[in-house]
Amino acid sequence: MDRPIRVLIAKAGLDGHDRGAKVIAAALRDAGMEVIYTGLRQTPEMIVEAALQEDVDVIGISMLSGAHMTIFPKVLELMRGRGMDDVLLTGGGIMSDADIEDLKKIGVGDLFTPGAPTTAISSYIKEWFQTHERV
Repeated sequence: MDRPIRVLIAKAGLDGHDRGAKVIAAALRDAGMEVIYTGLRQTPEMIVEAALQEDVDVIGISMLSGAHMTIFPKVLELMRGRGMDDVLLTGGGIMSDADIEDLKKIGVGDLFTPGAPTTAISSYIKEWFQTHERV
């Protein structure tokens, strides 16, 4: 890739805690990525529309509200409907290992729980792009 990886970081739903999302955004910037942070209380439709407008390579959703089993599948459905099959959907928050596995089975990328090193997240994104080329 000739340009930096472009990442959209979003806080979906009614979750009002965004410190973690801001930490991740700063870490990804420090790792050489371009980061767009959408702010709080984004709907799946708003997230996908912003991702299209910004021509991002990655959508990262931060979820602490417990709505991940609704939000991630809806975002993925909207992405597929808009032809965004070459965009990585990843994220993190408070979710069980079983929920993480179920989301990965439907096409969501790796998900990270609180305490995950920011370097693990940036490394995952960079490694994903070594094996998935955007069209």
